[in-house]
Amino acid sequence: MKSLRSILSCLFALALLVIASNPLHAQEDLGGAKIGTLKVSVYYATNGDPSAAGERTEKISEATKKNLSATESLRFTNYLAMGADSKPIFKSYENWAQPLKPADEILIRFETRLEHTENEMPLNLDLWLSRKKVLKSDITLKQGQPLYILGPEWRGGHLIIAVELTPK
Repeated sequence: MKSLRSILSCLFALALLVIASNPLHAQEDLGGAKIGTLKVSVYYATNGDPSAAGERTEKISEATKKNLSATESLRFTNYLAMGADSKPIFKSYENWAQPLKPADEILIRFETRLEHTENEMPLNLDLWLSRKKVLKSDITLKQGQPLYILGPEWRGGHLIIAVELTPK
């Protein structure tokens, strides 16, 4: 019985050696290849007192303010940046962006859905607020053209979520 265990143990070790040296098992995971980067930002917008957003906010650039106010439904007198997160876009895997770390009140789930180009990325995108999916969309993001989503009312203003394909 003891010799049978020894023989089986040797055969198992030999099988592991063969599997480890087999080039089929050493292939690279092509689905995990990084094909782009997605940046998700959260802004606080209000026509009232911007200090209601709290101390953890920053001023935004004039270019961002101009982009936001170019759309009627996003036009406010005051804008503040609340947080941002940049995540890689993988060829075949989904990923999550969490722009208000460590809080998970706003999450963006995304994954590619078709072939992409260097300047365009077709994505399946879900917006989660307070652990509930509130928006599901198939979009094509273009570099330099962020998608703005008017979010919920908050502290006398609104949250605006910006989803943007960033240059490599």
